[in-house]
Amino acid sequence: MAGFLQMILAFRKYLIIVLVPLLFLPLPLALPTKEAKCGYVIIVMALFWCTEALPLAVTALFPVLLFPLMNIMDSTTVCREYLKDSNMLFIGGLLMAIAIENWNLHKRVALRVLLITGVRPALLLMGFMVVTAFLSMWISNTATTAMMIPIAQAVLDQLHASEMQSRTADQTSENINKAFELQEEPIKPGSTKGTEEKGNSNILTVEEDRKINEKLQEKKHKEFCKGMSLCICYSASIGGIATLTGTTPNLVLQGQVDELFPDNGNIINFASWFSFAFPTMVVLLALAWIWLQILYLGFNFRNNFGCAASASAKAKEQRAYDTIKEESKKLGSMKFAEIAVLIIFILLVLLWFTRDPGFIPGWATALFNQDGTSYVTDATVAIFISILLFIIPSDISNDGRDKEKKGNKSKFRAPPALLDWKTVHQKMPWNIVFLLGGGFALAKGSEESGLSAWLGSKLTPLQEIPHPAIAFLLCLLIATFTECTSNVATTTLFLPILASMAEAICLNPLYVMLPCTLSASLAFMLPVATPPNAIVFSYGQLKVIDMAKAGLVLNILGVLTITLAINTWASSLFQLQTYPSWANRTGMCP
Repeated sequence: MAGFLQMILAFRKYLIIVLVPLLFLPLPLALPTKEAKCGYVIIVMALFWCTEALPLAVTALFPVLLFPLMNIMDSTTVCREYLKDSNMLFIGGLLMAIAIENWNLHKRVALRVLLITGVRPALLLMGFMVVTAFLSMWISNTATTAMMIPIAQAVLDQLHASEMQSRTADQTSENINKAFELQEEPIKPGSTKGTEEKGNSNILTVEEDRKINEKLQEKKHKEFCKGMSLCICYSASIGGIATLTGTTPNLVLQGQVDELFPDNGNIINFASWFSFAFPTMVVLLALAWIWLQILYLGFNFRNNFGCAASASAKAKEQRAYDTIKEESKKLGSMKFAEIAVLIIFILLVLLWFTRDPGFIPGWATALFNQDGTSYVTDATVAIFISILLFIIPSDISNDGRDKEKKGNKSKFRAPPALLDWKTVHQKMPWNIVFLLGGGFALAKGSEESGLSAWLGSKLTPLQEIPHPAIAFLLCLLIATFTECTSNVATTTLFLPILASMAEAICLNPLYVMLPCTLSASLAFMLPVATPPNAIVFSYGQLKVIDMAKAGLVLNILGVLTITLAINTWASSLFQLQTYPSWANRTGMCP
């Protein structure tokens, strides 16, 4: 029996691939409608995504095969969904991130900020969290975590070594002082044995104290390492929500809104998303910092923030600070390539913010067509900047140019560009492009088949529930679901359903789509929930219970923060208290 179960487990993916489509096949056979057929495709893809029986990107290609076969959509229409505007924005943002990584600009920024914050426990924790969150706004959460963890380990090892050195020095000094005290005590005649016993007992006590102190110090160091590891992976996930390109679910939302509501007037763009998500990120990051302090440092203001009282403590902090400084020195002075990438990055952000800020006319208004619309989007800006990276050379000085020698002659060779396609090919996660496309194809298929309208009609009883309660419960559902499956798959599956629900109860679709998109990034409890969690878990300092205990409270804090955001500043920013005309496709809502 045990052998049979082992065989089942070993072949479980193949069994899922075969049995799931067969198990749900009666649905389209018994109800040969477009709605039932589209529902069958969504169920099969959802289960494949949840179990990862096939690679996520491969499952995302199912609409190309099944929609034409089931007469839901023709192949040309389906394939068009796989390279939409949001996909190009994703590619352009990643090209910028790859250039930043390629020239180590992110590491320089990280080390400079850590030199500013210092190495006192709470400030060091805050420094790593701020740096990780900031970098995660622009480059992938996984890359940010992979870079920050070794830096944190080096600093923590130096702190621990310095602490042990200072403890040893203090203990030696204490032993010497006690030895002198023992020599100065008057020796009574005939009491030599008692003195020796007293001396041996005193030495034994000192040795026991030393071992106890070492154990306590080792335990304290392990707890601090756990807190630091968690602060990095959590900050990477939290920081990604702040920008439209920071994490893929944000782009899924933009694509789904544009797909389902084509007349929305580009309501989700870089500037509007940043205005909503950045304050949310700051509040959640601060709460995470306070919670991790309470859990792993003890929220003691004097110990965590105060200046070092003793000379040995100051020396310990200085040595850890020197470790960060040494890492920074290894990078040397900023090269032309780093400066160029930094300038291009700043230009990208400025162009994104000023294209259509909302409160004032943006530069894209100068490019209006005769009908008063602009064809320029955030993706246009991202691709423009990406092309610059392939054009601008990485060096302009004569000394930096390579010389190619042929015999006695040498000739100058032009320096490479800031970015080359070989580097892009190695670092670009093309699977996410297909995953995004599969989500957009599902949304389009749900609309074309009538499944969205059918779902909406079945969800009308929710109209009796207060809207804040709906948002809160949905955020809890998404935050729980994303612990077990990909955050991209979670948003891809839920957002079209949420849009249908909002239409059915005459609720602004963004009121539920925005918070649920953010909640998909609240994957804090399990190592398998997100790549940053898996990276820090692989270092061996954390147990599953450690991550679950810290992540459970942080998940709750995250849901409460997002609920607060959607009912305060987001409500006025997106006019969520009113039902927009662009969402009133059926004309059923006032």
